[in-house]
Amino acid sequence: MSDSAPLPPVRPTSEAELARDALSTPLLSRAAQLARWAGPDTRVDAGGGLVDEQLPAAAEALGLSGDDAAALASEAWRVAVDTGLVEVVDETAGTVAAGAELALLTGGSPHDVLGVWLAALETVLADASVPDLDDLIDAMDEGGRVDFSSLDWDPEAEAEFLDGVLGNLYLLSVSEDGPGPAPVPLPVLAASVIVPGDLAEPTNAMLEQVSDAMMRLDDQFRLLEPVGLVEYQPVDDALMADTEDAADEPSALDETDVTRYGMVRLTPLGRYGLRARLLEAGVEAPAVGDLADKGADALFDGTAGFGPSAAQAETEQWLARREPLAAARELLSAARGNDSGAPLRRLRCQQALSLVGTDAEPALREVLDDAELGGLARVWLTEHGCTDVPPPSEAMVFWLTVDTLAAQLAAEGNSEELRALVEGLAQQHSGFFTAAWRVDHPATADVLEAMGRIHPDKKIAKQARKAAFKARSQQGG
Repeated sequence: MSDSAPLPPVRPTSEAELARDALSTPLLSRAAQLARWAGPDTRVDAGGGLVDEQLPAAAEALGLSGDDAAALASEAWRVAVDTGLVEVVDETAGTVAAGAELALLTGGSPHDVLGVWLAALETVLADASVPDLDDLIDAMDEGGRVDFSSLDWDPEAEAEFLDGVLGNLYLLSVSEDGPGPAPVPLPVLAASVIVPGDLAEPTNAMLEQVSDAMMRLDDQFRLLEPVGLVEYQPVDDALMADTEDAADEPSALDETDVTRYGMVRLTPLGRYGLRARLLEAGVEAPAVGDLADKGADALFDGTAGFGPSAAQAETEQWLARREPLAAARELLSAARGNDSGAPLRRLRCQQALSLVGTDAEPALREVLDDAELGGLARVWLTEHGCTDVPPPSEAMVFWLTVDTLAAQLAAEGNSEELRALVEGLAQQHSGFFTAAWRVDHPATADVLEAMGRIHPDKKIAKQARKAAFKARSQQGG
């Protein structure tokens, strides 16, 4: 994931619900079971792992059977130790006792439970970056030491690769309305960290790297699913048995067969975990509700890049904590300014005020004579059925029009909605450009230039460009 890639605001799931999900994940629930199962006779080795003789009993305590039972029990025990559910009392004797964190799973707050789960996640992520056990055995010398150079394994690079994949999964899966509805195909996810986004056709070497990455990710997501980070449909074993068949290369994928190459979906718990890691790494990963306790200026700045749904949800939470009249005054005060971001602030202010009832009327009347706010105040008062609203001057109407267009440009760029608005203005007001270039607004020239770019009628577009030139000359630019 690019450091500059904008992350959408997410609607967080409640911590209570996430904590229930965390407690029900196979890995954390097994770790908790083993922490309660451990007693005075439980013994661990120098690394804190259960000694081999006790793995069968641990597996039996977990109700596990089969070839993987001992490995699953060992993994759960390691998580129990790493998360503090179990504490090594005497390293020499190898004795253990219940850790302080165990009580948090039953008596702590949801936030406490999620703290334990995040620690478990870190353990699994570290394991996921380690080479396959068979590869480690092959790389051992006669003295039992691992020759890491023969593995072609760079621990930092592996961790960075997995972090990049998970960052892209977050970006691909999360929207302002919640997790994406569909799982992400594994080839798409692998390609997202290997193939440059502006490359039309990947090279054969890139496709080979994507194929190799898919196999690595298949192993890693199989490890990450039990901790609750993802829902994962593994790569079809039949494909893995014949990876050299050209028809099975990612470049030859058929839409009907894409699920055979692995499908991964981020869970709500996974979204929480990845967002926590992104925030810890200093990445801005907004969530709806973050701005509820901040000032109106922070609300406007923070929602500048939000979509309409998330912006409204954030604003509703912000308004819910304030009295309507005081909120309206704060919003209006923060909307003032002649900087480049001011038009969008006033648009956000207008949208926020549309959610406030008639209790806010005094605040709107207070700014009727304000050059920057008088227009939107008149619109609000009229829409709310207020009487004795003074009509706006022609200069105020044109100023408000330019301000609104500038805000739409900042919010959406050359959108279809803006195109329709521009066409409507030019059609309804034949002399619009004759008067518009004289409007004393910092964005007048930029707005007229945009109108010249997007209006489909060449004659009208030329009029807009001429008006933009006059406006820029008037402003001395």
